[in-house]
Amino acid sequence: MESVPTNQTKVADRVLARIAEIGDMFAIEGEFVDGKEIQSGHINTTYCATYRKSDGTEDRYILQKINSNVFKDPRAVMRNVEKVTRHINWKVLRRRTDSAGQTLNLYPARGGRNYIELPGDGIWRCYNYIEGTHTYDIVENTRQAYQAGYAFGSFQDLISDMNPSDLVETIPGFHDTRKRFDRLMEVARLDPVARLESCREELDFIRQREKDVDVLLDLQKAGRLPVRITHNDTKINNVMLDEETDQAVCVIDLDTVMPGLVLYDVGDMVRTVTTPAAEDEEDLSKVRFRISMFQSIIEGYLDAASGFLTQEEIDFLAFSGKLITLEIGIRFLTDYLEGDVYFKTSKPNHNLIRCRTQLKLVSCLEAQMEEMEKFVQKRAKAIK
Repeated sequence: MESVPTNQTKVADRVLARIAEIGDMFAIEGEFVDGKEIQSGHINTTYCATYRKSDGTEDRYILQKINSNVFKDPRAVMRNVEKVTRHINWKVLRRRTDSAGQTLNLYPARGGRNYIELPGDGIWRCYNYIEGTHTYDIVENTRQAYQAGYAFGSFQDLISDMNPSDLVETIPGFHDTRKRFDRLMEVARLDPVARLESCREELDFIRQREKDVDVLLDLQKAGRLPVRITHNDTKINNVMLDEETDQAVCVIDLDTVMPGLVLYDVGDMVRTVTTPAAEDEEDLSKVRFRISMFQSIIEGYLDAASGFLTQEEIDFLAFSGKLITLEIGIRFLTDYLEGDVYFKTSKPNHNLIRCRTQLKLVSCLEAQMEEMEKFVQKRAKAIK
């Protein structure tokens, strides 16, 4: 007796048919045999497709749709990604050194571009699947922190000779902390959803640190900090690590690659790696700064990036962690006061809770800033 397809089976069949249809539009060798959706918190819709070649071996590929709600100009995103991946691949072929310089490869689509544009369904692209690798969502030890620093330092080193003006700023003002600060003060003045009374303490904390928001921007305007090409999403789960050695293989998720200060990338690593607490931890006693993690990030980063960094950039590596943590706190509080319109929330006061964890970490960083700065200078001198 034939089994009747369930709704779940029908949905799975439709997904497989969809993956095969999209994959057929790219220059992939072999016959489609399987596919699945990857649901790991990505902004974009992502599928993994398996193809069997004529010799019986199988290769996997990533098919991905760019989220046009987040990236208003997906074609500009693709131009940036194409330029960066081509440049890195060229450098890796010339150097043939350590693996942390590898990157994803884009596969050509019908029509000669590295993407397809489907009417009513946006822009899709195809990457190779990097076998033998894995990622972590949370940094568990100093070895992983070192590899994160080394991977993003290698990434920046490989593109340090690219002209930043060749890339488009896909999210304008992304790290303009002055604009973020001014926006918060304006929203607090208007108090559109009557939440100001519940967060005056947090607002005062941020207001007392107004001078910090201009430090890097002023140095950039004065020509003392160079604009380079930066990743802008330096979470540990954007580093592919070798399954056997746990060494960094490559950096992924290049959609936010654009002109900026390298300090923003380092600052976000410090923010996300150095505390064991979740971003929405309600027990602030669990939010603490682990200086051993900071030291490992800096060691890895400088081992890879010291060759192109200026002394001024090195001087502000420690401060960058405080600034970006403060900036994210500003963004969470702004969204809370506006009624939670940007960041997804899953519980009452979620953005206020997130803001408080960031501000607690700012306090922790301030308490150990002198020690952090001394370590950076000591490590930089040791490398030279």
